[in-house]
Amino acid sequence: MAQTGKTQQPARISGQIIIDQLTRNMELGQFEMGYSVLVPCIFSIYLHPDDYTRLAGIQDLIKEDARRALAARLAQWNSKAPLFKRGKAHKLFRIARKDWWLEFFADSENVVPPGDVEIHSELNDVPQPGYRGVKTTLIDRETSITSARVALDRTATRRGVDKIYAEIRYEDDSGPQSYFVTQNEITIGRGGEDLSVDLPLYTNDEVSREHLRLRRDPATGSFTVADNSRNGTWLNGRKLRHGVEEALPDRARIQVAEVITLSFEVKR
Repeated sequence: MAQTGKTQQPARISGQIIIDQLTRNMELGQFEMGYSVLVPCIFSIYLHPDDYTRLAGIQDLIKEDARRALAARLAQWNSKAPLFKRGKAHKLFRIARKDWWLEFFADSENVVPPGDVEIHSELNDVPQPGYRGVKTTLIDRETSITSARVALDRTATRRGVDKIYAEIRYEDDSGPQSYFVTQNEITIGRGGEDLSVDLPLYTNDEVSREHLRLRRDPATGSFTVADNSRNGTWLNGRKLRHGVEEALPDRARIQVAEVITLSFEVKR
């Protein structure tokens, strides 16, 4: 016997809905520190397989728009309050990488319904101790993708996209960190609103805004380091000459103004 009435169709996910949910996730994931507020910048976006397939051809465009929307919201927060208010400095909202990382995944565990999106985010490439990241959904439900699955998908995707030349481990005001060197040249320092660095260090002003620079020779894979600071850089206990490039061993300890120690290791 034929049924009468209309069958309710699941909602259709759109690029705008996904971008709105990414912004919401970023707002929920704020991590306040002494002088600044970190927000998530690593996003794994899970869709129902049908939605993933339908949007496959425009995912790069959605990611491009999403980066612009996230950066605009960050700028909006930083422009709302004056720099100083009743003697108290306004905290700068920032991210712990040079740029946002976003990737789409088709839900292979059959837990994300059609028309929904599940977003898992972190502050940096390596999850922070005491900070479990943020998980959000569009439909009012508990998140279902396991953390182990997210970590596996994210690692596999990043390895496929970026060739890792070296790893830098350190601890600053935001906690223990790892930074993967995927470029032939990186700048390191505190950075600032008008100065972007590849590896931002969240610490006091003993560290210069652009404190040091690492370069890699693509032909040999060897690295050099140069100090560009006012308070100095030390390589394995020896102070570097200002502005002079020196060979960087495959494993080294780099002291930044005697405030932060970077453990550098080449990945072959």
